[in-house]
Amino acid sequence: MYTPKLYREEDRAKIIEFLKQNEFAILVTYDGEKPTASHLLVEVFEEGERIFINGHMSRANPLWKTFEKNAETLTIFHGPHTYISPTWYNHVNVPTWNYQAVHVYGKTRIVEDYDEAYHILKRLTDRHETTAHYKIETLPQDFVAKEIKGVVAFQIEVTRFDANYKLSQNRDNEDYQNIIANLEGREDEMSHGVAEAMRNKRQA
Repeated sequence: MYTPKLYREEDRAKIIEFLKQNEFAILVTYDGEKPTASHLLVEVFEEGERIFINGHMSRANPLWKTFEKNAETLTIFHGPHTYISPTWYNHVNVPTWNYQAVHVYGKTRIVEDYDEAYHILKRLTDRHETTAHYKIETLPQDFVAKEIKGVVAFQIEVTRFDANYKLSQNRDNEDYQNIIANLEGREDEMSHGVAEAMRNKRQA
């Protein structure tokens, strides 16, 4: 990913927190003839200094069959993004687009063990269920076993990542604060998300 030095984020803790907040990602592989990708909900977690990504997909999705052809896969995480109007500057300029994106590279393996696949799905469900009324362990286990047979669980061990946070870092404080004010004046969540990221970035 092209990442100018000004926009590069290198703080590991901040990057991991971003990944955890934006876990609906794009997993990209190569099928031997062309790039191929799927949009998947994943879970990012750490074990000591190592970073892992757990996920699963429908067994009917051919993407998992490409894993053995790829020594490395790419998972793309993206946060809020929005249009920046040049009318918000104190000088003549051109429009641009602010965004946050992290490209994560790693070694991917298919999870063959039933208990490990069960654990991956349980962790994901427990993470997103806000009440105690839906838990995998309380469902009929023959139903759970049938559903697990219909998916392919996988785990990626992260080897490296590139983080690009293009948040108007090249603007002076007057323009920077004016961009934030105008973004906060919009009604859409994306603009508000970029405004919040910009506030956090300049305070860092």
